[in-house]
Amino acid sequence: MEVRWVEPLRLGPPHTSVCLMFSLLLGVWSVQALEMLVGKIPFLEAVNGSTVMLPCTYFSCIGIEDLYFSWQYNDNGTMQKVCDSVIASEDAEPHVNIYRERVEFVGKNHDKNVSILLWNITFEDGGQYTCFGRNRKEKGRNHSAIFNLIVVDKLRVVDNTLSIIIASCVGGAIAALMGFMLLKNFTLYVLSKLEEKNKECLVTSSGIDNTENGLSGSKADSKPTPKKK
Repeated sequence: MEVRWVEPLRLGPPHTSVCLMFSLLLGVWSVQALEMLVGKIPFLEAVNGSTVMLPCTYFSCIGIEDLYFSWQYNDNGTMQKVCDSVIASEDAEPHVNIYRERVEFVGKNHDKNVSILLWNITFEDGGQYTCFGRNRKEKGRNHSAIFNLIVVDKLRVVDNTLSIIIASCVGGAIAALMGFMLLKNFTLYVLSKLEEKNKECLVTSSGIDNTENGLSGSKADSKPTPKKK
């Protein structure tokens, strides 16, 4: 009986396998990470003296535990806290601490909403606001989203003159093209009818000429043949 030696399967150095496993875990973890969202349009232009909402929602595939969130205002490079709180779980409503005047928390935890209202805004309220979040389940990882508030004396009136001119030109060109096509089709229809009428006239005049010249099929052929004596 012959015995053969089978070489064991080599998986490479141990550190390579560890790195591969760590990369896979890191990829799954990044998918499950907390996200702070301020909407598709992260800025707002508002009139001085109006009331505005700064939107922010959070999302996490792995759920939350003692989620800390805050709103911060960038005052020429110095971050000033606007409000903050801790959400114990997905079913708990937070008790929010407010640090600035004319600020109201309007978020609802069952909607994963941590938005705030700014009442009677002034030009000093304009600037960059950061919605910050840190989920205990992620072992202290920080997440944030930035929203810009622009305060103006009055809203700009958008000049739509150019758009109206372009739309009028395009509409006029389409109308002219449709009119040309209708006129062309009508002209072709009239010409075809005239051509048919001319053909009928030619056929009729040809029959009249044959009758007058005594050709076959004319009245001259209709005379009876004289009898032989």
